[in-house]
Amino acid sequence: MEGVQKRHRRRHKTWAQKSLDFLRAFIAFMFSNVGVIGLVVGYAILGSFVFIWIEGPVEEQRKYSEEEVLEKRRQLTGRLWKVTCDLNMFSEESWRKTVGEELVEFQKEIVKAIQDAGYEGEGLTVNRWSFSAAFLYSLTVITSIGYGNITPKTDGGKLATILYAIVGMPLFLLYLTTIGGVLATSFKWTYSKCCKCSRARRTSRTYRAAQSPSVDPQQVTVPITLCLSIMIGYVYGGAVLFSNWEKWNMLDGAYFCFISLSTIGFGDMVPGEMISKDEGIELRQLNLSKNFQESNHYFFQTSEQFLFAFRFIFCSIYLMLGMAIIAMCFNLMQ
Repeated sequence: MEGVQKRHRRRHKTWAQKSLDFLRAFIAFMFSNVGVIGLVVGYAILGSFVFIWIEGPVEEQRKYSEEEVLEKRRQLTGRLWKVTCDLNMFSEESWRKTVGEELVEFQKEIVKAIQDAGYEGEGLTVNRWSFSAAFLYSLTVITSIGYGNITPKTDGGKLATILYAIVGMPLFLLYLTTIGGVLATSFKWTYSKCCKCSRARRTSRTYRAAQSPSVDPQQVTVPITLCLSIMIGYVYGGAVLFSNWEKWNMLDGAYFCFISLSTIGFGDMVPGEMISKDEGIELRQLNLSKNFQESNHYFFQTSEQFLFAFRFIFCSIYLMLGMAIIAMCFNLMQ
């Protein structure tokens, strides 16, 4: 009698016990699947803060060098105008000699800014080591894409990149293996259900119940053409989006997506470049006074940084999801 009561208690669990069992299953699922995603994202966030902390002072020095070069250029134009007004306009030789000396001096100052402060002549208002840019850099390190548009300048940053990659690359391989397997299992299950629905339209339900045994989703073979179509469709979707954002043509957009997802990462095309170019052109075309530019600098910088950050973060998500989908397709084709 006691054994029957125990079995009865085991069958009818309380609401609290059911909730606790569900919580255990949920935690186990988080650590086995979603937990891996959180681990990779958390590792990339940690790397972002580390690289910002190391390379941030160098970035500030680069910004100062850009402002200094712009100021020297303004001074040069003033001196050239003074030379033109003071010298005899009919003395071409004297004018060429004086202007040549001024230009040579300006060239020396540019070379000094390049060697000492890492000036690259871009005149960007975008912070290269913002959180979004550092996050994408961290992701390209552990995925071995390595665009090369953002690189560490300090010895500490280079050493941190080496150590970061040593730990991060195996972690990302674990992510691809785990998430690729989960996506493959889910896709096989979905594909088997679609096949059953398709057969149900051609065969009576009674006949299928009598003749057709239940099919294990793990034994379902997904056509290679479907896997290739998924990868091509993902690349095409990214090509459409990035070509609209970056003012690229479709071929360049597809080229960027393929080079990124295949981890080749030449770095000749990277997201966010068009924003910086448009910002620089807009500020030069406005031809505003220095005080007016400074009063509106916050607006331009904030709007540009928002777009810059959004596109970098979206590119990071696109890469993580895309590489997981590619891992899924290779898993399905085995």
